[in-house]
Amino acid sequence: QVQLVESGGGLVQAGGSLRLSCAASGRTFSNYVLAWFRQAPGKEREFVAAINWIGGNTHYADSVKGRFTISRDNSKNTAYLQMNSLKPEDTAVYYCAADRWVSVGARAGLYDYWGRGTQVTVSS
Repeated sequence: QVQLVESGGGLVQAGGSLRLSCAASGRTFSNYVLAWFRQAPGKEREFVAAINWIGGNTHYADSVKGRFTISRDNSKNTAYLQMNSLKPEDTAVYYCAADRWVSVGARAGLYDYWGRGTQVTVSS
């Protein structure tokens, strides 16, 4: 069983930064893809960024390119999402997801493992 635990969310002013962490346990994550999704109130869950555990291939949503950076620390089984130049429209619950059998561009429905989410609120 895979467990994913997000942390690092909070309240920040527009233009500020946050770093989210996703600690993974329960499995060896070689060949896994780990992704961040977000869901704002009344909206569907949307893709933010993804990285594969080996090789570090990354993929980003157009809305966050140039502002967000996904990375991972294999020794800690942890992935990160560095979020800079935050905007009020980035406000959402951010979820970490993992799966072995997806590509970095996969949609949410293809991921088997999910964390419980961490709230990010950006004030204007």
